[in-house]
Amino acid sequence: MSRELVIAAAQLGPIARSESRETVVERLLALLHQADAQGAELVVYPELALTTFFPRWSLDDQNEVDSFFEREMPNAATRPLFDEAKKLRVGFSLGYAELTSDEHHYDTQILVERDGSVAGKFRKVHIPGHEKNEAWRKFQHLERRYFEPGPEGFQVWRAFGGIVGMAICNDRRWPETYRVMGLQGAELILIGYNTPLHYAPDPSQNVLQGFHNHLVMQAGAYQNGTWVVGVAKGGCEEGVDSLAQSAIIAPSGQIVAQCRSEGDEVAIARCDLDMCKSYKSTLFDFERYRMPEYYQRITEQRGAVEPD
Repeated sequence: MSRELVIAAAQLGPIARSESRETVVERLLALLHQADAQGAELVVYPELALTTFFPRWSLDDQNEVDSFFEREMPNAATRPLFDEAKKLRVGFSLGYAELTSDEHHYDTQILVERDGSVAGKFRKVHIPGHEKNEAWRKFQHLERRYFEPGPEGFQVWRAFGGIVGMAICNDRRWPETYRVMGLQGAELILIGYNTPLHYAPDPSQNVLQGFHNHLVMQAGAYQNGTWVVGVAKGGCEEGVDSLAQSAIIAPSGQIVAQCRSEGDEVAIARCDLDMCKSYKSTLFDFERYRMPEYYQRITEQRGAVEPD
């Protein structure tokens, strides 16, 4: 029995601070319909797909901060997306800011199956940026003020006929992200991101943002024998240029589909989950070739320790 899955990377263009969730959901629905018309069974939306990327501002009013967060999912604004996807029998993953009933703030991504059931929820682990307003920056990146790391770590779920994991934005830069899921048999990893093109701590990296973005996802796919789908919110949002280049990457590390614009766009690929076996059972046969007894530093040590 074939395990081919048609996947859509549903890239978003900028979301204005004044744009309502209802307006954004209309855009998500338009992308859903475009994907469905091309046979998609799974639509992958970006990180923080319901609002503008608010960590670029230093906000002191906690009520204002909390206005960017969702207290439940689905809610009144997003219910039309859930209902339409279930009607079409198209699954999706969606990134949003989550405020829990016990007042925890997470950068979250949810996985919804074709029947409308929630298959999994992931909360971002690697929180980038800084905690305090830094006036020298052109714009802030205060994720470490507004979000806390997800307590569950990197999980996988049986969904869409395979084993699916999720990660968010900065998580994609860390090889441990993919390996932990690879060690659980991941065959498909879904990643949403918002990535400014200007990196204030080291502007020399600006020109390499697109290269680095694809580099880490392609390496993660190849080294773990898994499909990877990375989806952006790109373009110039509230004066800040952000990376687009959403891509679907095969277990070979090859990009098989990519968005070409910086706006709302769908890229489609037919992904054979059985292709993962070609890598998981040969070059990256973990049981045969991994040597975990030599990797102790990875879990015992945080920062680099140079030799004497």
